[in-house]
Amino acid sequence: MTELRKVTRALLSVSDKTGLAEFARALAGHGAELVSTGGTAKALKDAGLKVLDVSDLTGFPEMMDGRVKTLHPKVHGGLLAIRGNKDHAAAMAAHGIKPIDLVVVNLYPFESTVAKNAPYDDCVENIDIGGPAMIRAAAKNHADVAVVVEPEDYAAVLAELTEHTGSTTLALRKKLAAKAYARTAAYDAAISNWFTGELGDQAPAFRAFGGRLAEALRYGENPHQSAAFYRSPGSRFGVASARQAQGKQLSYNNINDTDAAYECVAEFDARRVAACVIVKHANPCGVAEGANLAKAYRKALACDSTSAFGGIVALNRTLDAEAAKAITEIFTEVIIAPDASDEAIAIVAAKKNLRLLLAGGLPDPRESGLTVKSVAGGLLVQSRDNATVDEMQLTTVTKRAPTGAELDDLRFAFRVAKHVKSNTIVYAKDRATVGIGAGQMSRIDSARIAARKAEDAAKELKLAAPLTKGSVVASDAFFPFADGLLVAIEAGATAVIQPGGSMRDDEVIKAADEHGVAMVFTGTRHFRH
Repeated sequence: MTELRKVTRALLSVSDKTGLAEFARALAGHGAELVSTGGTAKALKDAGLKVLDVSDLTGFPEMMDGRVKTLHPKVHGGLLAIRGNKDHAAAMAAHGIKPIDLVVVNLYPFESTVAKNAPYDDCVENIDIGGPAMIRAAAKNHADVAVVVEPEDYAAVLAELTEHTGSTTLALRKKLAAKAYARTAAYDAAISNWFTGELGDQAPAFRAFGGRLAEALRYGENPHQSAAFYRSPGSRFGVASARQAQGKQLSYNNINDTDAAYECVAEFDARRVAACVIVKHANPCGVAEGANLAKAYRKALACDSTSAFGGIVALNRTLDAEAAKAITEIFTEVIIAPDASDEAIAIVAAKKNLRLLLAGGLPDPRESGLTVKSVAGGLLVQSRDNATVDEMQLTTVTKRAPTGAELDDLRFAFRVAKHVKSNTIVYAKDRATVGIGAGQMSRIDSARIAARKAEDAAKELKLAAPLTKGSVVASDAFFPFADGLLVAIEAGATAVIQPGGSMRDDEVIKAADEHGVAMVFTGTRHFRH
């Protein structure tokens, strides 16, 4: 049998007042007494509702700039008392405690305050204390008390009150309690991670992460896996910040691949040059700079048009009509850009399943932050790889130094290598990839695969020779032997960029010198697993 609990008294204390007056008016219509605090009480009174101020309930005024107002036995006793427990009932009677059957609390806006880069003291003042205490108390006693932590749940509560003559069901109270604990957990995670960042603690004793559901997904990487997408606190532009202008629902793989594409294209300063990244299965299969987005796209597509079919396209500038026409010439899953012109949106709209995401800006590749990966029984947490080639001291280690044109392409290739799964080899020419080898167990295999892909592209483009002839090559980590370098040289590379640091660097440098190839060391590795 459904265990119904009548809502005789509701305590409301919210920072987000969306729908508050309408919800409170409906509660009062079902016979609930309204108790409230500070600004919430004022808003309700201004709406013409009868409200008991919490200070009148407790017999104590709000004090210490509102820091102390609900931390009182007449509040928490009313929340935690087990209805039907004689000892609890006796304690309530002895101390003049009345039951509170519904708590409506959404917390101080700590996450959004931090996202605005507010001063330290402002962030601290937006750490809610009484709110989480009431939420957790009500959630613990969900057998008798309902708790609401966001306006989105007002409708479900009112529907039950209407259906059950002012009462809530145990099923709804359980659901609301689970959500309440998840909300306070995510809130505390945001606070603890902010403190950790302020302290510069790289390995705190406890680490928590939280997020808010963006959408439930049809399935995960494969149809037999369930999945959901959560947004975490922060202001980094990307797939989580994007507005979906059109197209069918994003899949798990779409989101993962789109994130990879957008993080890569952000390496290219939009104020300097237009850039395009095409990603397939989380790896770039074509990257290029160009005079405009359409030209950058066509150069990127030429690297590997076979893999680009059904891929993700990321752009570093506002999508324009010319680029939209070019991209929609082949089947594409997702386009992501900072913005799009109305004409471009209309062109993409002709492909009803093509998702168009407008992220609102580009993420900063230099920005600090954390990445998280799950392993059996734990989490691997590390700082984001925010090293950029523009800030690296490139050291020429061969007899021949790279030319100016080679140096431009070397920097371009190393930007791309940062975003390709290891082991990585990237051939580039005229600021466009011409061969990419990704995710191989040996570096020599990556070099061979990239060269072979360049040969395939040359045949498709009806070129006399693959574009690796006269190209440069980037390696995300050092060459452990000269063999991988020799494959690149055989493919036609004339200059190399790599981190250096191998026990056999001398052997690799010697091989480069013997073939007249220029080589620079970055001193920075870009493994990506």
